[in-house]
Amino acid sequence: MMGGYQQDRFIQGAEAKTAYAFYHWDYIDIFTYFSHSLVTIPPVCWTNAAHKHGVSVQGTFITEWRDGAKVCESFLAGEEAYRAVADKLVQIADYYGFDGWLINIENTLSETAVKNTPSFLRYLTDQMHGRVAGSLVLWYDSVLENGELKWQNELNDKNRRGWGAGIVFFRSCDGIFTNYNWTEQHLEGMASDGAEQLHNVYVGVDVFARGDVVGGKFETDKALSLIREHGFSAAIFAPGWVYECHDKTEFRQNQDKFWGLLSDYLPTHRVSLFPINTSFCQGFGKNFYCKGKVEEAKSWFHLSAQEMQPLYIDQKAERKEGGWVRTRGCPHDAWNGGSSLLVEGKIPSKHSTVSVRLFSVHVAIPRKTFVSFIYKLEDSPGVKVSLELKTINAPLCSYQGVEDIPSSSVQPELLTEDHGLVTQFRQSCGLWRSEGWVNRCYLLETEGCALWDILVNVYRGAQQEDDHFQCRIGEIKILDAESLTAAPVSVQSPSLSAVVWRRGVGSGVGYIQRLFLNATLSWHYPAPLPSHFRVYWRKLRSPGAPPSSGQEPRALIGRAYSTVYRVVELGVPDVEDSAPCWLEFLIQPVTREGFAVPESHWGRLVLKYTEPSPSQTASDGQ
Repeated sequence: MMGGYQQDRFIQGAEAKTAYAFYHWDYIDIFTYFSHSLVTIPPVCWTNAAHKHGVSVQGTFITEWRDGAKVCESFLAGEEAYRAVADKLVQIADYYGFDGWLINIENTLSETAVKNTPSFLRYLTDQMHGRVAGSLVLWYDSVLENGELKWQNELNDKNRRGWGAGIVFFRSCDGIFTNYNWTEQHLEGMASDGAEQLHNVYVGVDVFARGDVVGGKFETDKALSLIREHGFSAAIFAPGWVYECHDKTEFRQNQDKFWGLLSDYLPTHRVSLFPINTSFCQGFGKNFYCKGKVEEAKSWFHLSAQEMQPLYIDQKAERKEGGWVRTRGCPHDAWNGGSSLLVEGKIPSKHSTVSVRLFSVHVAIPRKTFVSFIYKLEDSPGVKVSLELKTINAPLCSYQGVEDIPSSSVQPELLTEDHGLVTQFRQSCGLWRSEGWVNRCYLLETEGCALWDILVNVYRGAQQEDDHFQCRIGEIKILDAESLTAAPVSVQSPSLSAVVWRRGVGSGVGYIQRLFLNATLSWHYPAPLPSHFRVYWRKLRSPGAPPSSGQEPRALIGRAYSTVYRVVELGVPDVEDSAPCWLEFLIQPVTREGFAVPESHWGRLVLKYTEPSPSQTASDGQ
């Protein structure tokens, strides 16, 4: 999007009033991060967000024009050279945690280079499969069997076959991404030729509609309709068009409209994620909320903070009954993060209930499952809501991709406010401030079942006329009940490195000279346990005294989504009369269930400093 590496390049997020984000993950299986750099490594925030939704992530290896031809002549000169490049691409993907590569050679190739290309593809694909489970290598439709750069807009003998011995580009990797200027005749030709593994042919669709293409823009569904009719996969290129070419303040509306138009042609995939814990945060917002309160009043963007996303729908009742229902992300109020899920619509007078599917999942659940549902009803007198879960027998989980497996609805037992599990749950979540939010807790007891669907049901009031409703869902948790009593785990080995002091004028403090600290905090914590960490600091009056003895209150610095956090431009107290100062950094884990770990198990690191020497301090203007 816009050449890549925009606000998403900042590993700890950024302040941004507008930014491109993606949250319709249920419609896609693969996310490819594209730029025109030789090697494009997907920013970690995209990989984190995609993996939360069971979507694989690809980087891009691209060579273009004369400079690209020189690169290709070098690394495709022989087996040793192309294996060295492939090995490095595998190492990069493994180290940064993504799942494969789009190989895009957009320059002419010599006879030697094109002859070695299928071998390079096969070696890279084999090595990726051996190192990264579920990995994928795709080839872009650009170079022909004779090395000529000529886009074909289809899979044919010119890009299917390579030089000598019948070696094939297509068969040397996991699939092909075709160029965008295809016609229905191209699709018919590929299908009639019996193109091998039609689902491995990803027919390209340029959302910008550049050139002579089918569909594009808000008519991209025309292209998807033809692609699906002929049994191929689709590669939707540059969906950032909805952000780049429209009013950025209406991004959510345009994003939802675009993907809503495609929904009939994009079967949803089920997410195998447990525990389920989502506040519907889309990874950006106008404020950052914590338990229903604004914690930071500023616009922000950080896709690593994105939580499990629901199905976004906009449906109208049949037979002109006048009913409708829509779900959308809303930044104007939230429980945690930057947005909540707004479910709104109208219940026709002839109906008593509207049922909205929020998630399609496919995950075994424990014998005792704890469910928490946090919501608000706004301008909806008399309307009631409830959560509905659909389950299947767990042995059927082995039948992947079967959508007609019979499921049954279950109504979990509503727990009273004084129930022991509810008390333990609220203690585990930390400080509780409802601010109009309603919390309902349930217990579901099953044996050998898997969760299949999560729905919310909206019931009309007693009046007979049409009922409009607006339900804001703040959070849904579906947890193993035993996690409520699990022993907390402590942060280990906090350390500080790459320390830089700066004396100068900071933002928003006028012309007052201050001392600023920049440093990297790191620590150890078992990888599967946390969703994120909250990093605090405070000034210590005495390094050995407890907080209750008059120590300064702690202040939030930020949130970390790994075990490393860079402290940037932290204004700290100046040294007075050469007496040392003490700062304390505190690292609070928040578990994947959303539980705040008790303070006794936080990481703590004390920094003592006196006046930094000139060699340690950078001043404004230097």
